[in-house]
Formats: sequence, C-alpha cells, structure tokens
Amino acid sequence: MSYSSWFDAHAIKHKKIVDKLVVKSYTKEQIIDYFDFDNMVKEEIDFCPLYADNKKCHDMKKLNCYLCACPNFRFNDEGLESYNEFKVLSKCAINNGEKFAGKGVIHQDCSSCTVPHHIAFVEKVFDYDWKKIMKDCRV
Repeated sequence: MSYSSWFDAHAIKHKKIVDKLVVKSYTKEQIIDYFDFDNMVKEEIDFCPLYADNKKCHDMKKLNCYLCACPNFRFNDEGLESYNEFKVLSKCAINNGEKFAGKGVIHQDCSSCTVPHHIAFVEKVFDYDWKKIMKDCRV
C-alpha cells in the first residue's frame, strides 16, 4: 500500500468517527479522550489493524490515537530525493532519526518516536479535520 492510499483511506475513517462524535455534541476534549487507545480498541476495532490483537504501535502507558500519524512526517510516493541507488520516500521534518531501506527505497522509521500520541501534542495541533493537521505531510 502506498503512503498516499493509506493517508486517504485513514482520513476517511478518522472523519467518520469525528463526525459521529460531533453529532453527539462531544467537546474537543471529549473527542481527544475518545481516541485513547484503551477506548478505541473497544469502540473502533476497524480503525487500526493492531487493535485486533490489542497491540499498541508504541510502548507507552497512555497512548492517544487521534493523530495515528505525525504532522511532522513527510512523504512522496514518487520519492522526495535520492540517496545513492535508493529513492527516499519519507522523512521527518523535525528529526533525522532512524531510517530503514528495502528494494531500492528508504523509509523514515518512526517506531521510537511517540510525539503524536501524547495528549498535550494532540491538543496543541488539534483540528476536527485530520487532513488539515496533516496538510504538510504529502510533499
């Protein structure tokens, strides 16, 4: 699956949940709380493939799934740049961090970064429209 296809499919899933909560008159704070991992595993099992195994993407006690991706992530399915014989498909805008390579491409490895899953960060960048928060990701 390409970054673009995941991004577009996820935006639709996210919007459906947020719209449902807005109709129920949830406040911003209640919406953010709703996206707590422990709640999402019970209420929105199809939101993330890891939920089926009750597994978190990051080893954190209090993981919030509102963003489920990071607004600092940059991607282009055609490539952002080249590095030797590799095409760089993704990178982080704030931290060079770890990368992994495979079949002629390099990807950003976000597994050790928990920034987008902290409630304080979600509150800082919050918008009801996930795509607005993530507007700079697709390059």
